[in-house]
Amino acid sequence: MIPVSFAQRRLWFMSRLEGPSATYNIPLVVRLRGELDLKALELALTDVVDRHESLRTVFVEVDGQPYQRILPVEEAAPALVVRESSRERLAADVTDASEYAFGLESEIPVRASVLQVAVDHWVLVAVVHHIAGDAWSLGPLARDLAVAYGARCEGAVPEWEPLPVQYADYTLWQRELLGDEDDPESTGAAQVEFWRSELASVPEEGHSDRLSGGGSSGRGAG
Repeated sequence: MIPVSFAQRRLWFMSRLEGPSATYNIPLVVRLRGELDLKALELALTDVVDRHESLRTVFVEVDGQPYQRILPVEEAAPALVVRESSRERLAADVTDASEYAFGLESEIPVRASVLQVAVDHWVLVAVVHHIAGDAWSLGPLARDLAVAYGARCEGAVPEWEPLPVQYADYTLWQRELLGDEDDPESTGAAQVEFWRSELASVPEEGHSDRLSGGGSSGRGAG
């Protein structure tokens, strides 16, 4: 097993604290017109998950610590969820598909649904958990899915060069660079000490003239 990155550790901690939720979901919504080959799309989705290890990674806990477990594609091939919808229900159905709550310890962090609005009108909703990607990731995801779908519609497999680096490679590099936080000579320990010193003068309590909202809404603001 592979250690998690520090960003993944934060998201794993939040999932353990709050339980499964859609707070950190990143949806890709694409409207499709014309004939759609659902089998080819399902195979293309598997091709993309095979290409990107982060999309077939689950997060297991050992002695209280999270680790990445990269599944072979045979265990991680995602099923394409197909549902009937309508123009009246479409917005609600897209929201419902986007708010799927991943179980990160046992489910891969990507899920795809196809909503059929009419014979020639479809909406693809692909959802990636933030532990496996970010908003920038949606571009490569859409591109690779389109390439794989085109190949599968022709009865072929996508011809692309293997990725030179996977996210697990970055994680191991990050760990090597920062070192062990318990080692006072490590870069990671120095960064922790810097911020501990910088934040030492920050008051522990917030403004007493403002009422608490009663919990986190999960909404961000610019």
